[in-house]
Amino acid sequence: MIENSQRYLVLVRRILSSLIFVLAGFFVLPGGSAWAAESDTLWALLKGGGQVVLMRHAATDPGVGDPPGFRLEDCATQRNLSSEGRDEARRVGEAFRARGIPIGRVLSSQWCRCLETARLAFGTVEPWPPLNSFFKDRSREAEQTQAVRQLVGERPAEGNLVLVTHQVNISALTGLFPAQGELIVLAPQGHGTFRVVGRLSPKDL
Repeated sequence: MIENSQRYLVLVRRILSSLIFVLAGFFVLPGGSAWAAESDTLWALLKGGGQVVLMRHAATDPGVGDPPGFRLEDCATQRNLSSEGRDEARRVGEAFRARGIPIGRVLSSQWCRCLETARLAFGTVEPWPPLNSFFKDRSREAEQTQAVRQLVGERPAEGNLVLVTHQVNISALTGLFPAQGELIVLAPQGHGTFRVVGRLSPKDL
């Protein structure tokens, strides 16, 4: 009986070891083959157009939110992009152009760090209030998120739709917590619904 139990435990350990090895292939670090394969799939999808790219603004000066008394019309009162963030935004734009990704409309929060990210990456931008941060005023969350949901649920008429906004807005819409400069690709499903297809990090472009 004891010998049978020992054999059983050895068998279980072997099965678990094999399972861990298999699972590890799905969770390789960025730069690994699985990550590269996912990125290639996303770029191929974007090249066909009709998708939505949800982007958090690029890296900023240290801090959370904005300084007390900030004003939307005065960038000097806000938390803005760092030099690293500006480089990130340019790198995103270069990656899209190098791969021939068609861009239709580019909409952005009215915050300066989002507008600058959009301009540096894509050259053009339309401010759109529903993308504005509600970090300090959650009473606007439901209304703004619903407006964005309706937009991203419909297939863009031309190219891909790009939305540049804030972490809090992206989390409310998708349940994901993006890093600064990260892009989340959404596939519109109609009637205000969408599917999260994948994510792209500016560090891996």
